[in-house]
Amino acid sequence: MTHLHHAASAIHGVAVPDSTLARAITEFVRDTETELLFNHSSRVYFFGAIAGQQHGLSFNPELLYAATMFHDIGLMPSHSSADLRFEVDGANAARDFLQSYKLDPADIEKVWTGIALHTTPGIPEFMHPVIALTTAGVEMDVLGLTYDRYSADIREAVVAAYPRTPAFKEEIIQAFYDGIKHKPGTTFGNVKADVIADKEPHFHRGNFCSLIRCSHWHG
Repeated sequence: MTHLHHAASAIHGVAVPDSTLARAITEFVRDTETELLFNHSSRVYFFGAIAGQQHGLSFNPELLYAATMFHDIGLMPSHSSADLRFEVDGANAARDFLQSYKLDPADIEKVWTGIALHTTPGIPEFMHPVIALTTAGVEMDVLGLTYDRYSADIREAVVAAYPRTPAFKEEIIQAFYDGIKHKPGTTFGNVKADVIADKEPHFHRGNFCSLIRCSHWHG
């Protein structure tokens, strides 16, 4: 398993970048995350990069690899804050990691934004390709929204290289819950509130209209 990242050859012309930085990202994420999340994140990279190819987008594969591999690291206790959205924890972890590699701060910011916005639908697809494709990869692997835009050959090759467990759907929901259940307030206004509600039937989610009505303003 030590060099799993070389074991997966190119799929549809996409490969994990063969660089010092990419190797360091692979090792860090594999050592930090569960196998479930590591394989999920690797699939997200391939699905995102292949979507970029399909749309003729130009992007730095290293930056997309950083964003996709770190996108769920905020679910791990070692990188989970008490009060920030897990997406922001992951974005901060990636930024801290990348700063030691002397990347252009503007590039690090793209990675940060790609991770921070990956659960916020309707916005990332209009942003820089690194940001757009991180969400595109997540939406394919978790939600299957673009399932039919990938040939069966591509889907099967990605899953062969980075397997989906037989119960992946339930296991990823559980992984989301385990990573955020200590701070349910951070799910206000984003898709992860559904995860808490699924696992805790009595969960009372925050309500935007209630906030407006209960503010200190009189009218």
